[in-house]
Amino acid sequence: MVFSSLNFIYFFFPITILLYFLWNNRVYRNTVLLLASILFYSWGEPKLVLLMMLATFVAYIGGLFIERFRNKGQPTAQKVAFIVTTILLTGNLFFFKYFNFTLENFQALFGTKWAVPSIALPIGISFYTFQILSYVIDLHWNRVGVQKNFFYLMLYLCFFPQLIAGPIVRYQTVEKEIRNRSENLDEIAEGLRRFVVGFAKKVIIANNVAQVAEMVYAGDAAVYGTLLYWLAAIAYALQIYFDFSGYSDMAIGLGKMFGFHFLENFNYPYIATSITDFWRRWHISLSSWFRDYIYIPLGGNRVSRLRFILNILIVWSVTGFWHGAQWNFVLWGLYYGLLLLLEKLVLGKALEKLPKLLRWAYAMFFVLIGWVLFNLTDFTQMSFALQMMFKGVPTDWVGVISANSNILYALLFMPLGILCMFPWAKKFPKPQSAGLTLVYNVGALALFALCLVFIFSSTYNPFIYFRF
Repeated sequence: MVFSSLNFIYFFFPITILLYFLWNNRVYRNTVLLLASILFYSWGEPKLVLLMMLATFVAYIGGLFIERFRNKGQPTAQKVAFIVTTILLTGNLFFFKYFNFTLENFQALFGTKWAVPSIALPIGISFYTFQILSYVIDLHWNRVGVQKNFFYLMLYLCFFPQLIAGPIVRYQTVEKEIRNRSENLDEIAEGLRRFVVGFAKKVIIANNVAQVAEMVYAGDAAVYGTLLYWLAAIAYALQIYFDFSGYSDMAIGLGKMFGFHFLENFNYPYIATSITDFWRRWHISLSSWFRDYIYIPLGGNRVSRLRFILNILIVWSVTGFWHGAQWNFVLWGLYYGLLLLLEKLVLGKALEKLPKLLRWAYAMFFVLIGWVLFNLTDFTQMSFALQMMFKGVPTDWVGVISANSNILYALLFMPLGILCMFPWAKKFPKPQSAGLTLVYNVGALALFALCLVFIFSSTYNPFIYFRF
């Protein structure tokens, strides 16, 4: 189930929020959220919800042992408990996401002919594994207290607003709010408005611009010339941003309605003026996770230059591989690792001296190339698409329209996407007065109605981050 589906909008969410506020007891409300979250995940994968429960149980037992050995002054035993728990959790992720990939590459390298098993990838396993690892690691580092209630730990892991596609919520962010939080009408209204904004990003912009990239990459290269290959790259960049940031907005809004406050996951990444700046703004919960749990423990930048370069390449290789068991993701991660090294070691202050517009153009050029690497898993298709972007092949517009006239409709949404990627909405005043609040609420209702029109008029509702 996804937030932009009719099942969620008309049934799951209204029933959940009704049952939640029917009780004025924190234990009962948490029980409603836990049961609703299990139902939400099991809607499409009823068997694999047991896998998520098992991961929680491993972290729960591991956490109890870590705390017990720390209190007894047994650091070696504590470390062993931490390592075993971490291996079990990451091993679970490896088996379901990377085992087939590893086996296929082993066979290609050594010419063996073992049967490759069919292993279904559990939805959201990368997100919830990183969440539960943050609990285990922070507990080992004594940054959070042990959670002795298994069901509260389960609620943290499977809370439905952030379960499928993040943001990656760390335990320390919601540790206190699991037991003690407050809900009020102002935050519920603010959460609903945030949800509607994310809903609109997804169904109005992302779903429509997505069709441009799909049509071009699946079409005849003799028809779709250089211009449309650039438009396809831009369309995919807009799709993945509004798709994922829209989902994050909906998750943050839903969390706020239930009294949880998640950290922001995007900060207008397409206004970045460097690659470094871009990654401070894009998927903040993931990039900060890798920074705090891998990059800094490796030594960060407080090491020799050679070790610093190695640290960057390790982190970005893993970042790419986290997104999927395909070599193009590793290439994409290394691509950004090299760009970041180039900025930190070579370009440095020279880049800062350029006019802001040139720095923005530089950043967006490499970001667009990066999205081509990310999007196309087939290296032959990827190489061809990149060549087409620089060959100067004219576009046969008559052939384009003849092949698929729907592309003209999809292209109409690209200016809207480009307009909305800039932070002009930040200039709007916050709804502090009753009159302005009313205006915002009416506007949100109108936007929500428009979103429903788009949902009813189309069955096309893809979600990129489902595969991660």
